[in-house]
Amino acid sequence: MPRTGWVALSMMALASAAQAEAGRIEERTLPYAPLPADLQAVEEVIRTPLSDDFAAKTYTAPDGRAVPYRLLVPATVVAAQPALVKLPLVVVLHGSGSIGHDNAGQMTGFAKAWALPDLRRRFPAYVVVPQVDARSADYAPGEDGLLASHPGVSLPAVLALVDDLAGRLPVDTARIYVVGFSMGASAALDALVAKPGRFAAAVAFSAVPPDRARAAGVAGVPTLQVHGDQDRENPYAPDHAWAEAVAAAGGAPVFVRYQGMEHRVPPDMILAPGWREWLFAQRLNPAIPPRP
Repeated sequence: MPRTGWVALSMMALASAAQAEAGRIEERTLPYAPLPADLQAVEEVIRTPLSDDFAAKTYTAPDGRAVPYRLLVPATVVAAQPALVKLPLVVVLHGSGSIGHDNAGQMTGFAKAWALPDLRRRFPAYVVVPQVDARSADYAPGEDGLLASHPGVSLPAVLALVDDLAGRLPVDTARIYVVGFSMGASAALDALVAKPGRFAAAVAFSAVPPDRARAAGVAGVPTLQVHGDQDRENPYAPDHAWAEAVAAAGGAPVFVRYQGMEHRVPPDMILAPGWREWLFAQRLNPAIPPRP
């Protein structure tokens, strides 16, 4: 595993998970200076053929929309059937460049990394990577004049898939996580608003967040946002404004700013354990029951 900027932040992240200060952003700034080892490791993941461990499946939602998806089963479950221990479910949402229905385009390095032996061993979970055939999040100016997202036509079907998997698999329903990049990151934050009580935490890379007026309703859900301050596709300002609104509503978001980075997942985080440690430390607040 290459040395990463997030290794230095992993202890901070875990401390924040247990002792987050309500009403305050846990904020860090990193220079965008990926190491050659990071770039090489990510390139190797991208070039690696899609593992058969990501089984190809299709789900038909109640609205009739077909959702092709890939499902990675925890290695511990593969080795010892049947599963006796409930494990987390990680939902990985893709960007607009992967829209389609071939059940392959969504499998970027960001998604495929979950099957790497070290990460799969350290973070046992069911990992689902759905592919949408239409946008999962759309954008328009919010009440504050900054860009805001709202659910696209395909997001309800994805959320129905999550409910279906949570009902059929031995999933710990207190540890269902949603992560995404770009449009997928925007949809991840929209999912928190659309399904309060379903997700224990979200990690959003380069998101356009929901309208800031919605932040109070999800302030209790731990969020980690990562954004480059030179992003010209999904601007930085609305995403940071969302973190500010969540904090103002009593939440404790974690926000990582990459200085000089454009629209991308930072290479040092694709394979890094630190943000995954933070994610897997979160549990759903039992005071917030899942909404059907």
